[in-house]
Amino acid sequence: MIRNILISALLVFAMALPASAQNVAVKTNALYWATTTPNIGVEVSVAKQHSLQLFYGLNPWKQSGGDQTSLRHWLLMPEYRYWFCESFNGWFVGAHLMGGQFNMAGVDLPFGLFPSLENRRYEGWYAGGGVTAGYQWVLSRHWNIEASLGVGYDYIKYDKFRCGECGERLKSGHTNYIGPTKLALSVMYVF
Repeated sequence: MIRNILISALLVFAMALPASAQNVAVKTNALYWATTTPNIGVEVSVAKQHSLQLFYGLNPWKQSGGDQTSLRHWLLMPEYRYWFCESFNGWFVGAHLMGGQFNMAGVDLPFGLFPSLENRRYEGWYAGGGVTAGYQWVLSRHWNIEASLGVGYDYIKYDKFRCGECGERLKSGHTNYIGPTKLALSVMYVF
């Protein structure tokens, strides 16, 4: 139900803003695909140096067999961007909000982030925001590549369980996260 509402919001967002040539782009984050997470973003230029983006990612996959690994989650991230040259070209800075839900277990994250995910399951939700900086390269009239990085804050509310599929709830709690909130290498089509 919530996912259908979010997808509808993404479509309304895309249709509600001006849609003339070089004002709308559809994109996908290749780094997010590396986690087997299908994702899509829509960005709309609202002035020469200003754009709005709405990004959505959903990983619904459940592992089969004896593997207790799970990285199920969804994410919705609206973002405002200021461009130093013009929309969809060159350097930009922005501000983003984010929210979503997760159900993760048996995951070994890089850089030692959340080491207890390897042998516990966490289920919950998060909300937060941050700042973004990035650059877009124009490849042709319709194709761009974008690299961006965001840092910020997330409030995370969770339940902790003994193992992936079963087990008793060990703890309910929350945590405050400050650090990277976005890493993107996106391929985009500009209309």
